[in-house]
Amino acid sequence: MAIVPQRRIGKTRKRKRRTHFKLDLPGIMTCPNCGEAKLAHTVCKACGYYDGRQVLEIKTKEAEEIVEETPAKKTKKVKAEEVEVKTAKKAKKVVEDETAEVKKTVKKTVKKTEKAE
Repeated sequence: MAIVPQRRIGKTRKRKRRTHFKLDLPGIMTCPNCGEAKLAHTVCKACGYYDGRQVLEIKTKEAEEIVEETPAKKTKKVKAEEVEVKTAKKAKKVVEDETAEVKKTVKKTVKKTEKAE
């Protein structure tokens, strides 16, 4: 005879048991020395610092050439400021357009009232 479970395992029971079988995000933090993203409790690949001390020497000439070749990435704050400036300009244009339309309608009504008199 084959091995057979005595009772059927329900969907809920099975899913409750599997709630802990999941992937966790790695602990990513910013390097206090250079500001690059790095894994926690590891040496920074950009500057070679760990726990406030330089542990690895990183060649700077190659790094400087690479930085010059690739354009600098914009931070989230800079992007947010640019978006705010663009929306402010759009809102200003909308307001100007609306005021121009209002002035046109006022002129038309003034002309109509002058003709009626």
